[in-house]
Amino acid sequence: MSELSFEQMLEDSVKTIRNGEIVQGTVIDVKEDEIILNIGYKADGIITKSEYSNDSSLVLADAVHVGDTMEAKVLKVNDGEGQVILTYKRLAAEKGNKRLEAAFESQEVLKAPVTQVLDGGLCVNVEEARVFIPASLVSDTYERDLSKYADQEIEFVITEFNPRRRRIIGNRKQLLLAEKAEKQKELMERIHAGDTVTGVVKNVTDFGAFIDLGGADGLLHISEMSWGRVENPKKVFTVGEEVKVLIKEINGDKIALSLKFPEENPWLTAAEKFAVGNVVEGKVARMTDFGAFVELAPGIDALLHVSQISREHVAKPSDVLSIGQEIQAKVVDFNGEEKKISLSMKAMEAPAAEDAEGEEA
Repeated sequence: MSELSFEQMLEDSVKTIRNGEIVQGTVIDVKEDEIILNIGYKADGIITKSEYSNDSSLVLADAVHVGDTMEAKVLKVNDGEGQVILTYKRLAAEKGNKRLEAAFESQEVLKAPVTQVLDGGLCVNVEEARVFIPASLVSDTYERDLSKYADQEIEFVITEFNPRRRRIIGNRKQLLLAEKAEKQKELMERIHAGDTVTGVVKNVTDFGAFIDLGGADGLLHISEMSWGRVENPKKVFTVGEEVKVLIKEINGDKIALSLKFPEENPWLTAAEKFAVGNVVEGKVARMTDFGAFVELAPGIDALLHVSQISREHVAKPSDVLSIGQEIQAKVVDFNGEEKKISLSMKAMEAPAAEDAEGEEA
């Protein structure tokens, strides 16, 4: 035995290590559930799979190889069998915590994969340090199902850092809101009332549809969906559909939209189509006690007064007409300025025999 090796053995025999100490070693064997390290001590160091990583699906032999050098932290100098129990993940987590603390202080944007989806939020790992993102801070809108984030890489900032209480909170919502605010600012600087823009239907309600304009949502009210009549917006629009809309008004951060493009206003050509004396066709849209309103074209309704329904006496329109019924009538009055048209079915009927005789006399 050489003098050098004897001195080395002597040094190893008196070398001491303590719990909590950080040691460096060389991998001499990798088993299914543990890694064995030569740490220059009289006993080898053991890192169990659970003390290497929180990932139960990890294959140690894929992650670590014989000859690799590693740093680890001493958990127990003697496990009862003369072996030194080490931890790799806790040392890595401590280093990760320092990384997270620096990110917390500087509000650095971090990016990491989601390692676990819980009922209350998401878990991500940054250099083996665990960060929890509560469900309320995952998105800028309420999300019932967080499973779509499994294994995804997401960006977030650390908004609470308290490793002693194992409370390190990440916040993705803050980034999304900041991004949305920036996009909204850019959009508001770009658009003006009267502009035609393209957007995507985001939500449809009974009173209208919300359109994502790429930075802010605009409201397309049911009354602005057509020059004609829309009974149910959900039968007209579907979420995700792309639509071209007119910006009707901008009031602060509220954007009112319309599909009633001025050049498509049916009243532009109404004077010619519905001139007095013209016989027109229409559909009974609604009725009152004094008459029926007939839709001649989308956005153009005409009044058929009860006295103009027939030469015979009609007590109320519903006695002879029904909603949706197609009728023919003659235009007897047209007022383009007030957008009023009056019709008469009576004027198209042949005079009764007694009326004709009276006229001849």
